[in-house]
Amino acid sequence: MLEIRPNCECCDRDLAPDALDVWICSFECTWCTDCRDRFAGHRCPNCNGGLTLRPPRAQAALVRNPASRHRVFNPDCIGKR
Repeated sequence: MLEIRPNCECCDRDLAPDALDVWICSFECTWCTDCRDRFAGHRCPNCNGGLTLRPPRAQAALVRNPASRHRVFNPDCIGKR
């Protein structure tokens, strides 16, 4: 099962695994709405792929498959916007 990242890769904001306003690309790059709104064409600054809302993980599933604690932070994405 894929891990749910705990933060926005661009601004490092905490993102709850059940949040409804988190964006991902097909490579699971993870962004908050504020950062996504600043990306050209609302495309992933890493791969230029489309972004879609990340589905929230159900609370019962989080017990067996918790969100990742591994944070990905790439402040260079700010220059790619």
